[in-house]
Amino acid sequence: MRMRQLAIESGLPIATIKFYLRERLLHEGSREGPNQAIYDDTHLRRLALIRALTVTGGLSLSAAKRVIDAVDSDLPLPEVFEVAQRSLHTGELSEPSQSALRSVDELCTGWHFREDNPGRLEAARVIDMLEAVGQDYTHGWLEAYVEAALCAAQADLVELDHVSGREAKAATVVLGTVLGDHLFAAIRRVAQEHLTNRT
Repeated sequence: MRMRQLAIESGLPIATIKFYLRERLLHEGSREGPNQAIYDDTHLRRLALIRALTVTGGLSLSAAKRVIDAVDSDLPLPEVFEVAQRSLHTGELSEPSQSALRSVDELCTGWHFREDNPGRLEAARVIDMLEAVGQDYTHGWLEAYVEAALCAAQADLVELDHVSGREAKAATVVLGTVLGDHLFAAIRRVAQEHLTNRT
């Protein structure tokens, strides 16, 4: 398809597609002349990935580019996963307290992760905030979240096992990481309404 058709199929303006091409978020089409190129389904899928990362996932264009570069690279999947995780945390973040970090480590006893894992640091920051506002979470709340997180992470890996090809696996890792948080939070809100309406 030509650029005009790509714009129609993707639902994106031609100017946006040209911008993505200039920024190397989108790969070039097959040249048919000095000013003409042909695009295919790989371009549609890439545009959908960019939209998923930026619109739904909330990533900046620069963070989305880092993630897409990792998908397109030869990096091992664990490193692609790390790039995706780190893309979720941009800007200056406060250092969590040592007591909150110890709490996270105790909650995740037996798990294998690095000290600078973005999730570990974010969980500790949240615990610091909960304590700052006087929230009591001593009735198994955090432990239940740990169990749910482990279950969700296992589901991510099962999904990955059903995907073939390195690029497809890398895209699954990225989408599962960036959009998985949104999906989990959204379903949790549905579950909250369900449970409160049952009582």
